[in-house]
Amino acid sequence: MRADYRGRVIDAVRQMPPTFWLLWAGTLVNRLGGFVVPFLALYLTSERGIPVVEATAVISLFGAGSFIGRIIGGDISDRFGRRPVMLLSFFTTPVIVLIVGFARAIPLLAVSTFLLGFFTDMYRPAVSAAVADLLPPALRVRAFSYLYWAINFGAAVAPALGGFLAHAGYLPLFVADAATTLVFGFIVLFRLRETLSASARRTHTGQTPRRHRAPVLLWDPFLLIFSALTFLFGIVYVQSFSTLPVAMGMDGISPSSYGLAISVNGLFIVLFGILIGRRVEHGRRFRALAGANLLLGAGFGITVFAHALPIYVVSVAVWTFGEIINAAVAPSVVSDLALPDTQGLYQGAYGAAWGLAFFVGPIVGGWLLGSAGQSALWFACFAAGIVTAVGFLLLSRPMEGAIKRRTAA
Repeated sequence: MRADYRGRVIDAVRQMPPTFWLLWAGTLVNRLGGFVVPFLALYLTSERGIPVVEATAVISLFGAGSFIGRIIGGDISDRFGRRPVMLLSFFTTPVIVLIVGFARAIPLLAVSTFLLGFFTDMYRPAVSAAVADLLPPALRVRAFSYLYWAINFGAAVAPALGGFLAHAGYLPLFVADAATTLVFGFIVLFRLRETLSASARRTHTGQTPRRHRAPVLLWDPFLLIFSALTFLFGIVYVQSFSTLPVAMGMDGISPSSYGLAISVNGLFIVLFGILIGRRVEHGRRFRALAGANLLLGAGFGITVFAHALPIYVVSVAVWTFGEIINAAVAPSVVSDLALPDTQGLYQGAYGAAWGLAFFVGPIVGGWLLGSAGQSALWFACFAAGIVTAVGFLLLSRPMEGAIKRRTAA
């Protein structure tokens, strides 16, 4: 039995090229030090004493930067390659992280948080496009689930460790986050080869000139609708680090307990992420996305009844399963929908929906929490999960047909 399992693992590893595993390893190291974003709300409200509404407004600027950074990162990764975008992101982000950690004036915090979102997430469409460069469509769901597993192995460790480190001060969180980002940068600099060939870059530029690239996004209604549904999904998900820690604080739950609760998210992805990814890779992807949205909404809906740590843990566990499914399936759908010369641009647009959610979500969530209370916020999250689930079901047949036509063309 053990030998059979070991054989399956070895076979799975061999199916992915070495360049993919370098991306996987760099992602793992980077996420092991991903302390700043999960604890930014607590840092601003408890360490800096900034009111909740103002703090969530500052956090939302991270999303605004992410929104712009992902679109620009995706576009230039198609024209200049994936590797330059990654290098720019990984060697600039550590500087911005330290500026956020040392900043005292709110205007400087706001600007640096915007830049942090811009440079932190600029590399993401380049990595997703690199996966599409390296692997055929049949293996992409599996590849994205492996990559997300690496992200959340770090997420299983980083929040719990960060919660305890925060007792000694928040500055070590910023330093550690900057250092691990640099490690990923050195992996790309010294070990990673470019996945987009020079001939492919010339072909891409010839097929879709720069002046025509942005309108491509507007001409594709399937990408726009898919991104809009992703945006709603993201608004709910972003509450996990914007309003959830604040709500737990209102219930008298400490930052270290929040760290332990949210680490369940990473732990469950580590335990079940690859298994679930393998189960959904050959299934009906839009049904899987609908189920993911229902689980996300239900998980945050459970938080209505949470006033102690155990119920918060149950809530995190439920919406985590929705996150796992979405993370494996959604990027593969976008990569299949993309035209041959717009892989990075499409991944950037999809990622920009997340960036916009990171911008709008904290503002909306903070306003609901401050003006209407916790129950209204969590009921709204549950309703959003239902709406997006229905949306993906309605989108299923026409979008799958469009993908088949583009694949056959």
